[in-house]
Amino acid sequence: MTPAGMRQLVVASGNAGKLREIGAILAPLGFTVVPQAQFDVPEAEEPHPTFVENALAKARNAALHTGLPALADDSGICVNALGGAPGVHSARYAGEPKSDERNNARLVATLAGHPDRSAYYFAVLVLVRHADDPEPLIAEGRWAGEVVDTPRGAHGFGYDPYFLLPDLGMTAAELDPPLKNQVSHRAKALRRLAALIAERGT
Repeated sequence: MTPAGMRQLVVASGNAGKLREIGAILAPLGFTVVPQAQFDVPEAEEPHPTFVENALAKARNAALHTGLPALADDSGICVNALGGAPGVHSARYAGEPKSDERNNARLVATLAGHPDRSAYYFAVLVLVRHADDPEPLIAEGRWAGEVVDTPRGAHGFGYDPYFLLPDLGMTAAELDPPLKNQVSHRAKALRRLAALIAERGT
């Protein structure tokens, strides 16, 4: 049941970490986040070379199967020395089945000997009011850091234990979740999305 006054928003993701972050940030804006799995929504194909195309495909798929407004996130880590890889392939960088441990191991091995360890997380959020929405709301966020060889921290997910934030002297996995929800790439994208929602409505 949706709390009184809250709007239900289907999130086209089964990633528990993303759902927690999105839910925590959107709750103050009046949204109750519901994972698409609660509606048995089939996974959308993500064949596209850009984050925005993949996010749009996932949002439209979730809206089509639920009849509700849908939000999709497509995000990943982009490493400058690797020409932006893993990029849209971040979740499956080491192949199937998806594995954070194997993805991180491959990234560290691929970067061995590279003097440039700079990288950034990039997130695109797409919100559609319905499956055929001609004017989806699109917001993006970028979070700069660098890749380290040794994991640190127990929070976060994905590449967070290896993603060092030089200004803070901590990895993303060492940040308390409330702090991460203020400074991350997804947080930046969500704030921009909130501004678009306020400007245009949902």
